[in-house]
Amino acid sequence: LKDFWLEKLCLEGHSNAVTCVSWSPDGTKVASGSVRVADGNVSGELFIWDSTSGAKLLELKGHSFTVMSVVWSPDGTKLASASRDHTVKIWNALTGELILTLKGHSSYVTSVVWSPDGTKLASTSEDKTVKIWNAVTGELILTLQGHSHFVKSVDWSPDGTKLASASNDRTVKVWNAVTGELILTLKGHSAAVLSVNWSPEGSQLASASYDQTAIVWDSISGEQVATLKGHTGALRGVAWMQKGDSDPETGVGSSMLVTASDDKTLIVWDGATGQQLKQLRGHD
Repeated sequence: LKDFWLEKLCLEGHSNAVTCVSWSPDGTKVASGSVRVADGNVSGELFIWDSTSGAKLLELKGHSFTVMSVVWSPDGTKLASASRDHTVKIWNALTGELILTLKGHSSYVTSVVWSPDGTKLASTSEDKTVKIWNAVTGELILTLQGHSHFVKSVDWSPDGTKLASASNDRTVKVWNAVTGELILTLKGHSAAVLSVNWSPEGSQLASASYDQTAIVWDSISGEQVATLKGHTGALRGVAWMQKGDSDPETGVGSSMLVTASDDKTLIVWDGATGQQLKQLRGHD
């Protein structure tokens, strides 16, 4: 486990702060987003890298402002990106060709995520909404309204029936992804919630906040399971990673959480106990 957490590679090439990163489903590539400012002109910067050699494979050009989120389709053939230019774009991940541009948000688009079956996208925006799109046609399917401030993050449940969204209004909301009905509002953070992620088996949610904590929630009842404290800066991201095999009888696995913070560290946690397992340093 110790060797697993050693730094493997440093990808260098962006001209400004890196705002998002995403692994391809097969682990062979990495996509990253940023902003380029050159000669007074601003544009989004989106790269695809070889995860073994670190070589830059493709640059995807089309966004006119900062790329805030990038994510691979479940089959690894496409990328979706969200930008401050108010759009979501879908790309051919093999050629870099732009396939679709989704327009409908009236402010910065802060995150985007594919549905588990790859047929839909969900996006969040500083216009306080979550939108669900047909990923094939680009048609807007639903607009979810209920947050009172910027929405910063969204994630689909593993079975694709629900969405969870995180907002500057200090809440996480759980929605019916088919009807758009609001199911739960999770309150517990004392500052903006910047990231939300479903556990692999779908029974829990994790949220990360500017209040320097992450909270693990029961996704059905909305009850707080654990509060993770250890960072000394705002938390910008949280993600579950599977550790070991699932229990064949319950379908529940032993899982770990990773949080990313303004304190320039990552912390690995035991999602079941809230115990801090490892702190990773390296960013300056």
